Amino acid sequence: MEKTARKKSSNKFVQIVKLHKKKLVILAFLAIMIYIIYLVVRLIINPTDTVYVEMGQIQEEETATGYIIRDETVLKGEKYKNGIEQIKTEGEKVAKGDAIFRYYSNNEEELIKKIQELDAKIDEAMSEPDNPLTSDTRVLEEQIDKSINNLYNESDLTKITESKKEILNNMTRKAKLTGELSPAGSYLKKLVDERQDYENQLNSGAEYLSATRSGVVSYRVDGYEELLTTDDFGKYNKEFLENLNLKTGQIIPSSNESGKIIDNYQCYIVCILDSEYAKQAEVGDKLKLRLPSGAEVDATIEYKTVEDNDYIITFRIEKNVDELISYRKISFSIIWWSESGLKVPSQAISYEQKGDNQIPYVVRTRIGYEDKIYVKILESNEKYSIVTNYTSTELTELGFTSSEILSLYSISIYDEILINN
Repeated sequence: MEKTARKKSSNKFVQIVKLHKKKLVILAFLAIMIYIIYLVVRLIINPTDTVYVEMGQIQEEETATGYIIRDETVLKGEKYKNGIEQIKTEGEKVAKGDAIFRYYSNNEEELIKKIQELDAKIDEAMSEPDNPLTSDTRVLEEQIDKSINNLYNESDLTKITESKKEILNNMTRKAKLTGELSPAGSYLKKLVDERQDYENQLNSGAEYLSATRSGVVSYRVDGYEELLTTDDFGKYNKEFLENLNLKTGQIIPSSNESGKIIDNYQCYIVCILDSEYAKQAEVGDKLKLRLPSGAEVDATIEYKTVEDNDYIITFRIEKNVDELISYRKISFSIIWWSESGLKVPSQAISYEQKGDNQIPYVVRTRIGYEDKIYVKILESNEKYSIVTNYTSTELTELGFTSSEILSLYSISIYDEILINN
């Protein structure tokens, strides 16, 4: 009887425990459901999203149209109607006194043709088997052959001219030696003298132009060289610039009458702006410009003037100057500022009033917990902000106590933060 009573009591206890477990499970399930419903209701009332903090860069830029102003010297001779033979190529750097180009001689094509015909006759006469060869003539012949072979691999016009003179001199010397040994030599000497006469006519009729200064050579001459100068940026007002009637991005065509030397150390870009950043800009400010090629270069504001509600600003650049030689008017971008660091969406930033200060903060979420993190905004635009942590000194100046500072969290890369939609 006693054993039966104990067994019944034990079974009853087990049933009570099971009943409590069921109640606990049901209560836990209800709690979870209530929390989920709470989150759903909260999301509906105040939708949220999350994003990870990352390293990045933001910048404020403005697209503009600019006029290229250069320090350039035009070279033009008396025989400009004859056409140009380039000695220095487009974009090549030169020193003062270097030969840049020459104008063709009068009747140059006819003279060159006659010289070529004489060269063929001279070569034929020199190869005649009855022309006796001495050791001296053999040496000269070897030198002539060597000079001719070198010409095929030579691109420097100055060296080509020197080689031609050397060949002609050796041919003349060989003709004289041959003339002393053979009657055919007199005929060869006549051909050489006739060729020399045509060569003299060709050289005396040509006009060479040399660099009056160091810089970069260009044959893109458009007539604006004397108008768009660097001596007075104050003359570039809206009326002046608009009356130029230049097309943006149009390439200056090459001239067959003149060339020029350009200062390749710096050039200027003048543009008309109406933005708030242009209003605040001052002479001497440093920033960056993005050129048509996509290259970003350092720039300095050289000159600024106000006309009506517009600001006419002249930028000076000292790199990638050669890139702009072909243009007078370009489309480019002004990068007013640029900042790198921890990048967050501007929508993720809220503000808290503390005394007289409004302090920005973000909300970090981690394993279901949310923490408020105060952040210092370095730069910001409509979409993103670059932020960092306040120093203890800065937090103290904002009114935080030492104990409050110790309890604050710091923002770091890969933190997951909330965005309020």
